[in-house]
Amino acid sequence: MTLVAFWFLVLTVLWVGFCLLEGFDFGVGMLYGVVGHDEPGRRAVIGTIAPVWDGNEVWLIVAVAGTFAAFPGWYATMFSGFYPVFLVVLVALILRGVAFEFRSHSESDRGRRLWGGALTAGSAVIPFGLGIVLGSLLGGVPIDAQQEFVGNLGDLLRPYALATGATLTVLCLLHGAAYLSLRTTGALHTRATSAARVLAPAAALVVLGFCIWTRVLSGKGFLLSVPELGAVLAAIAAAMLVRAGKGGAAFAATSATIGAVVVSVFADLYPRVMVSSLGAGNDLTAQNTASASYALTVMTVVLAVLLPVVLAYQGWTYHVFRGRLRGPQVGADGSGPLIPTPRREEAPAGSPGGSRPPVGGGLGAPARHASPHADPAERRLDEG
Repeated sequence: MTLVAFWFLVLTVLWVGFCLLEGFDFGVGMLYGVVGHDEPGRRAVIGTIAPVWDGNEVWLIVAVAGTFAAFPGWYATMFSGFYPVFLVVLVALILRGVAFEFRSHSESDRGRRLWGGALTAGSAVIPFGLGIVLGSLLGGVPIDAQQEFVGNLGDLLRPYALATGATLTVLCLLHGAAYLSLRTTGALHTRATSAARVLAPAAALVVLGFCIWTRVLSGKGFLLSVPELGAVLAAIAAAMLVRAGKGGAAFAATSATIGAVVVSVFADLYPRVMVSSLGAGNDLTAQNTASASYALTVMTVVLAVLLPVVLAYQGWTYHVFRGRLRGPQVGADGSGPLIPTPRREEAPAGSPGGSRPPVGGGLGAPARHASPHADPAERRLDEG
């Protein structure tokens, strides 16, 4: 394998990693208002991705930086031609990141609704916009003999590009629902599972149609390639596993589906990196847009050193935050605390407040009864 082919493979892996890991983040962002019916439930839904969402976006940054370093010609044509789409995606990324913080600090219902809507909108726009970019690479855009984009915005919004964006968005929704069913309990788990059962059959049909269209567009007949067949089978398996209530296996199947869909686009694209609608002679290829051999060699060494560190760190992060989050109880008259309340220990004798008994009535201390006028969450804490 040449260095050029190796770095095309590396970029494919980076895009797969981003869509797989950030895909369920986008899905959770789109579904948080559906699965979380009240404020504690919405906080619990957001809490499932709070420790990992920003780390997952690193994969996109590395994919863009890798394209710039390994294939500067590809980078120049793609980012100049797709500038309007990338601008919208960038604004959505910023808005989504800001929404996480501003929503958590908002003290009014109106403010939380506003930033919650921004979170939902951003989570939907990003996969749709990036899907348009990936679809346009294979679907074709006007590129002249000087490797310059000579089209307009309408050339970026062709049917196949829009279909790719819609496919990726639907898969992110299903992926997020499967993730929420793994990370939540009680009413949140029930609603997340119900959402996954509704989305899974539609996602399987969308993937089937997309893979057939991709194969025909690539000019290689109607028989699906291995990645495309794998995507279809994984989508069908996900629908069956969701219906059977096997959350872990269903999440693995949705992960395989997203990965196979992205791989199928890049597999049918290679050795090209951008298809020109003005003729095959104007296609950008991996070879005619790649950096010099020395630059690719240095990048390979850097990749070999840093990639294991990044993978180890992200693996450790997911291991630490692997537990389920509890939302409000089914049928409860109010919403209890989402995070377990710290146990209060009795202060040593002689210290300020040392004679004060624990809130819940610790060992040897009488329990303090909740006031009938106290906050519902406080009454449940006291009575517990």
